[in-house]
Amino acid sequence: MPQSRSQLLASAQALCTAFANQAPLDELLTHFSTTHQVSAHEHGLPCLAPFLGRTFTGRTGPHSVEAYFKLLQQLLIYQDMRFGDWTVDTEARKVCAKGKARFTWIDGKGKGQWWDEQFIYMLDFDDEGKVTDYQVWADSGAAYLARKGELNSEREKYEDIKGSS
Repeated sequence: MPQSRSQLLASAQALCTAFANQAPLDELLTHFSTTHQVSAHEHGLPCLAPFLGRTFTGRTGPHSVEAYFKLLQQLLIYQDMRFGDWTVDTEARKVCAKGKARFTWIDGKGKGQWWDEQFIYMLDFDDEGKVTDYQVWADSGAAYLARKGELNSEREKYEDIKGSS
């Protein structure tokens, strides 16, 4: 049965709100289909971060959507996440949204370097309004530099260049 625009939008907003509110993993997974194969894919080069450039398939297991979200929880802290600019395609059962948040890559000491980021989600849905495919386009360069502990020094270089022009 085709989903209406309002149904697809409500399903997308429910997942995004749960993620923004740092809901427990079990709650996040309730937004994913149990009748279709599900996947999560964050675009980028795999060498930049362990959650980039590969497809996590299935709800649970070592290479699943659950594993993707666990990696994010282990490596990143985020705050002030919000979503907007919703685009709904009822024919394709897809919803796109632009998000914003402050991310911090967690180093081994529980601290890390932060960056403000805008990102895009594209969500595909089954006929019950559950997510089948979850895709993210984000700032993989900032994540990589923060992971390496080099983001702050790159910021300083940029400020020096900007100040001298």
